[in-house]
Formats: sequence, structure tokens, C-alpha cells
Amino acid sequence: MNTAAQSGAFPVAAALAVIFAGVLHASWNAMAKATPNRYAAFALFGAAYAACGAVTVAWAAAPATAAWPWLATSAVLHAIYSWLLTRCYRLGDFNQVYPLSRGTAPLLVALVAATVLGDRLTLPQLVGVATVCGGLGVLALTRGSGERGPSWPAVWAALLTGFSIAAYTILDGIGVRLSGSPIGYSGWLFLSMGPLIMAWTLAAQGRELLPAVRAYWLPGFIGGVIGVIGYAIVLWAQTAGALALVAALRETGVVTGAIIGVVVFRERLGPARIAAAATVALGVALINLR
Repeated sequence: MNTAAQSGAFPVAAALAVIFAGVLHASWNAMAKATPNRYAAFALFGAAYAACGAVTVAWAAAPATAAWPWLATSAVLHAIYSWLLTRCYRLGDFNQVYPLSRGTAPLLVALVAATVLGDRLTLPQLVGVATVCGGLGVLALTRGSGERGPSWPAVWAALLTGFSIAAYTILDGIGVRLSGSPIGYSGWLFLSMGPLIMAWTLAAQGRELLPAVRAYWLPGFIGGVIGVIGYAIVLWAQTAGALALVAALRETGVVTGAIIGVVVFRERLGPARIAAAATVALGVALINLR
């Protein structure tokens, strides 16, 4: 396994790329939340994943044999994650469920990566991961000024989503390091998960799905391409740095999500969420200390 990836060092270029991937992730999630028929949105995301994956595998080197079990299991988990995400957006506000589902994952990834995979983090980086997770938790569990407390069904759905994110992050971190071809791994992963996502959306809506797909095909497909670019960056970064650092940096996209929640969905931010966003920024700075 890549020893550089297991060490505490993390290239600045990779860190910036992962932060950008977080922005892309918040963007396509907002598109999913904004689409009236979210099954159609995810069906189109799946179509985009499959199309981009097919183009990629046509020219990229195939992953090594050792990576395939991890890739196949991750593809199934990605499909489960997308189903859980639709439940989150049905039950709760974007500014509540998005940061909670994303904020749960880095802590779980850090725990497993450090205890099982041998990823080594420095003390400032450990504090940084904890700080990012704490800031994200505050973003999730506080509502705008004068609003009631969190919606607990939405919280539980978001936590389950966070567990699925942590699981596929760990699987992909192992798989892409074993693959010998991060681009090929990305292509086959998207080609595998795309049809699975389309299958569950069709099972969920049946004949009602096709008219909605026709209505929202352009933003849905664009959102899927954005998702492909963002996660391909993450997979590449997982070969350059410890999984916990990549997971934590990616989830800084919740700051973008908070802004989107206010501007697009007219959700209140409030002083507590502003302070939490600043806490996330501090955590990112600590993560990048050697």
C-alpha cells in the first residue's frame, strides 16, 4: 500500500483540489435538493456516471485484480448512499441534513484508517479532523435564529447517510491504492454504480420516472458530470494523502452548502452557523500543518 499516503504529509495542491471537490459536491447535492422529483435527479446522475465511466474505461488502464472486490462493494454502497440521500432531502432542510451526513464521515474514517489501515496523523492533524467534525456538527444541529430544534427523523437519516459515506470512502481508499490506475478505478467505479442507481430509481417510481427524467434531463445530467469530476479528484487524492485528511477536507464543502442553503433555499444561517463555518476553516488549517 502507498506509504506516502499513509504518512501525515499531504501536498498543498492535493488539499486545494479536495477542497474544490467539496464545492462541487455541495453544488450537485443542491441540484438534487432543488429538483422537484429527486428520483429523476438521481436517475440522471446515474446515467451521467455510467456515460462518463464508459468514456474513461475506453482509454484508461484497468485497475489491478486486487482492487476489484473493493470497487464492486463500493459501487453497491454508492447506490445505497444515493437512496439514503433522497430520504434526507425529503425529511429535512438542506442546511441541516447535508452538513450532518457529511460531517459524520470524517470522524469514522479517521478512526478506521488510524486503527486498521495504519494511516498516521500528527497531533495537529488529529485536532484538525476533530475540529472540522465539531464545526460540521454545530452546522447540522443548530437551526436559524428563532427556529425550532432539529428534525430528529432527518437527523437519523443523515447519520445513516454519513455511515454509508464513511464505508465507501474507506473501501475506495483501499481499492484505489491497490489499483495502480486511479483513473481506471474511477472509470470502472462510475460505470458500475451508474446502472445500480438508475435501477433503484426505476424500481421506486416505475412509469412515473420517465416523464420527470425528460423534464429535468439537462440539469440532472450536468449535476452527474459535476459529481464525477468531484469524486474523481477525491479518488486521486486518496493515493496522495491519509484517508482521514482527504475525508475531512472534502467535507469543507458544507460551508459552500451553508451559503447555498441561504441563497437558494432561503434557509436561515444564524450566528451559531457562522461561528461553525469559521470553526471548519480553522480545522482545515490544522489539517494542513506538518
